[in-house]
Amino acid sequence: MACVAWSISGHLSTRKPLHSTPQSRSLIRCNNVLESRKWKQNGKPITVGLDYNGQATSLPSFLTSPNQFLDKIPDQKNDTRLRIFSGTANPALSQEIACYMGLELGKIKIKRFADGEIYVQLQESVRGCDVYLIQPTCPPANENLMELLITIDACRRASAKNITAVIPYFGYARADRKASTQGRESIAAKLVANLITEAGADRVLACDLHSGQSMGYFDIPVDHVHGLPVILDYLASKTICSDDLVVVSPDVGGVARARAFAKKLSDAPLAIVDKRRHGHNVAEVMNLIGDVKGKVAVMVDDMIDTAGTIAKGAALLHQEGAREVYACSTHAVFSPPAVERLSSGLFQEVIITNTIPVSERNYFPQLTILSVANLLGETIWRVHDDCAAGFEPYSSLGID
Repeated sequence: MACVAWSISGHLSTRKPLHSTPQSRSLIRCNNVLESRKWKQNGKPITVGLDYNGQATSLPSFLTSPNQFLDKIPDQKNDTRLRIFSGTANPALSQEIACYMGLELGKIKIKRFADGEIYVQLQESVRGCDVYLIQPTCPPANENLMELLITIDACRRASAKNITAVIPYFGYARADRKASTQGRESIAAKLVANLITEAGADRVLACDLHSGQSMGYFDIPVDHVHGLPVILDYLASKTICSDDLVVVSPDVGGVARARAFAKKLSDAPLAIVDKRRHGHNVAEVMNLIGDVKGKVAVMVDDMIDTAGTIAKGAALLHQEGAREVYACSTHAVFSPPAVERLSSGLFQEVIITNTIPVSERNYFPQLTILSVANLLGETIWRVHDDCAAGFEPYSSLGID
């Protein structure tokens, strides 16, 4: 298998990978897998691991560090006891994560019976192993959630030592409270957290939860990583004058996220779109707080579902004189008619990550898909090795 070795500093190394040492296994990226995954940026294919002009590039800046830290990184211990399994929700991302870690995905059999029931069988021993199950609960949410629960149960009954549910996208996260003006509603985020815990998971690794309070719904440890550094690294590669930038929150609830994003983006000014929501998946823009005239507006949100909020917000920004509008989001749910709204000409570019798989029929010229495989892969190694998140080379990973 053709491989390229990356040093901790992020520079391409021409030496042969040392497969015999555990530490070197975490520094391997496999070309033949990544070459088959091609994303589109402004209608042009992009291969993960290459820059936006098709040239070989280093790892993103938030995953790099000076060489002097190399000796401080602990050896991967008991990596023969580390097992990674993928569900059917996003196998491409799972393969990229395993490849970054220099490991093979575990053998697992998942099938549906004629009546829709799910069958899971692990086809290798996990007795005494630390198992990581990669399965976002993206649409179809109920199918993927049930598959995750059954897979956790299969690992528990196979005597796995520790089971970590790696959930790049946590479905039902928006149902995290009762609405202030309504009652008699379920809090489904807490229910799903209970289901995952009772199924046998010992830990959860999630990416960009809709609200931080969701971590408190779990009675087990939760490692929360943020996908926005991946988008920040991409935006840093674009030739946009920092004086022209303004970061926009599409609603009041996302102000904290947008403020943190603006601080990392050369401490850019902040604007807020005030909206009134009249129903689920229906939003009405009312006001803009802040100045965007003649500016390049970067709208930041954790997810894009039907794109109603972000599209109406972009229309308001253009009315207020914004020169260009970019949309940035970690999770691309893309429920209809999201693609039509996003490709209508309101946005210069729509930047998302691959926490949720995007089918080719939903590609459009303004779409850019970035990979979070390196981020999640490095986080898995650090969780497996019981490393503190504040360790200097990786302090910007954003693990809570």
